[in-house]
Amino acid sequence: MLNRRKFLQYTAFTSAMLSVKNSAAAALLPTKSTLVANLPVVISTWDFGIAANQAAWKILSIGGRALDAVEQGVWVPEADVKNQTVGYGGLPDRDGRVTLDACIMDEFGNCGSVAALEHIMHPISVARKVMENTPHVMLAGDGALQFALENGFKKINLLTPEAEKAWKEWLVTAKYSPVMNIENKSYGKAAPQRLPGNQYNHDTIGMLALDAKGNLSGACTTSGMAYKLHGRIGDSPIIGAGLFVDNEIGGATSTGVGEEVIRNVGSFLVVELMRQGYPPEEACKEAVMRIIKKKPQTAKEIQVGFLALNKKGEYGAYAIQKGFSFAVCNQQKQDILIPGKSYY
Repeated sequence: MLNRRKFLQYTAFTSAMLSVKNSAAAALLPTKSTLVANLPVVISTWDFGIAANQAAWKILSIGGRALDAVEQGVWVPEADVKNQTVGYGGLPDRDGRVTLDACIMDEFGNCGSVAALEHIMHPISVARKVMENTPHVMLAGDGALQFALENGFKKINLLTPEAEKAWKEWLVTAKYSPVMNIENKSYGKAAPQRLPGNQYNHDTIGMLALDAKGNLSGACTTSGMAYKLHGRIGDSPIIGAGLFVDNEIGGATSTGVGEEVIRNVGSFLVVELMRQGYPPEEACKEAVMRIIKKKPQTAKEIQVGFLALNKKGEYGAYAIQKGFSFAVCNQQKQDILIPGKSYY
């Protein structure tokens, strides 16, 4: 049995330990000012990300789920007939067929993907159906189309007159053979010069969102590299390459030449670097530097960029070439376009 003196000493010691424990736990929680400043937030690649972010913000600003926000956000470029790198209106493969790739990932680690999908306006929504309604992660080609039609999606012609005209002009001099970095060059009389990293050469929209509850989700969707070999798949539908989300740490997405992103499992790498304590921009930079280190000569001719968002609402980006940009929308920065830092 404790005497009175020992009882008081024990009580004081226990109270002190509880105080230390509670203080440590409190230090791990976001402060009220942090939440007000940074949550919710949505970021996405390229200048058309501004319009995409606006659609996502309508959901986030009323307390909606990040998953719903990223899906609705990337619907905007997927349906934009003037956007020749994402969805409807996208430039075809060398056979004149528009094939789409997309993936989506939620706060629980659930993910879905479609690859080489034809005739469907919104591949991101088919990817979500794969995630929620099947035991699989990825469906491809005719199987993905069959699944989409069975789930009520409408079949349409994705090849617009403008994209078809550009493809036919390309055929005149292409000798029906894909050329490395053809997207960097002018491929038709009416086509603008495609410089690395400009609005005609990026292929992808990647979007990351952190909702008011502190949960992350991401989406990535594309029509892929112009005039690719039929059946070519880039990084965009591949979880860990084009997109990765870990709700404990953050999320990352990529844009540019997907083959190099796949070889480095780029988005997963960025998230793991953030787990080690790297800020988002520094994590993106390190992933870029690994590509440059492995293939220094190739890196001079291609564009790859990464975009990241951590659990605190901090974001950052880095690319190989100049010209990469990303859009930000939160309570302080509505519809802001930020030039990403680059190596060259």
